[in-house]
Amino acid sequence: MEDLAEALRDILGATSISSLVRLSGGASRETYRFEADGRSLILQRQRGGYERDMAIETRALRAASAGRVPVPEVITASTDASALGASFTVLTAVDGETIARKILRDEQFAQARPLLAGQFGAAAARLHAVDVSGLGDFPTDDPLQALRTTLDETGEPHPAFELAFRWLHQHRPAPRAHVLVHGDFRLGNVIVGPDGLRAVIDWELAHLGDPMEDLGWLCVKAWRFGGTLPVGGVGTYAQLFEAYEAAGGCTVDPAEVHWWEVLGTLKWGIICITQALAHTSGASRSHELAAIGRRVCENEHDLFLALEGRW
Repeated sequence: MEDLAEALRDILGATSISSLVRLSGGASRETYRFEADGRSLILQRQRGGYERDMAIETRALRAASAGRVPVPEVITASTDASALGASFTVLTAVDGETIARKILRDEQFAQARPLLAGQFGAAAARLHAVDVSGLGDFPTDDPLQALRTTLDETGEPHPAFELAFRWLHQHRPAPRAHVLVHGDFRLGNVIVGPDGLRAVIDWELAHLGDPMEDLGWLCVKAWRFGGTLPVGGVGTYAQLFEAYEAAGGCTVDPAEVHWWEVLGTLKWGIICITQALAHTSGASRSHELAAIGRRVCENEHDLFLALEGRW
């Protein structure tokens, strides 16, 4: 930690770095909180085995901020691994809660919960209105084909996933104009306070795509974390869609969102496979990645419910 603090001091031109602690983080980032000359900041450093260019994430964050999406401010970022041993981003720290279980159940968020679905809808609408002309080279892969390729590369048979692929091909909606998409917009990747949404975080999957992707992903059953309401366990489809349209988003077709929910469930199932493989292959040894691999069967079950319209 002393070496990391010294490197951060040099990068930021700070007099002192204090209170440096590692936080529990996601599968692709190491996350630290610290103070630089008394200012609370967050460091996110790329983990081994994750190859996506962090510059994409930084550009997405800056574009979202310019579009009035609530996000942390980017202080500095680099893909030069010489300074910290990996690509990194330093951001302002935003106070609040990210743990879904606490947001859904703790009394201090009781007044925030009824507001969140609408706040999510408004934030998504602002994001999807961002001018993407200055983003440069940005991922635009066909998500269905990308999932097909990824699953095939694992070499694992999953009949439930094949059933989902067939349904998705048969019911695919007409494409919409591409917008900036967060790619992982859900509880766990937002910071919430007693007043509601404070920031959207974890932009490592940002790309150009269909705006309904973010809405569908937010409604995937896994991201309800045991809650009974379809939008992240905190709200209804009507609350989300009405707020999205009122904030300037395009007209929402619930059938399109359902298609993206199904694709999102399939996507999460395949991600569970690949994250477990990152551990078992030795690319990134992690108990967290290994545990995520145990959730594949949960997504197979959720796909059956989704295709029967019973979730």
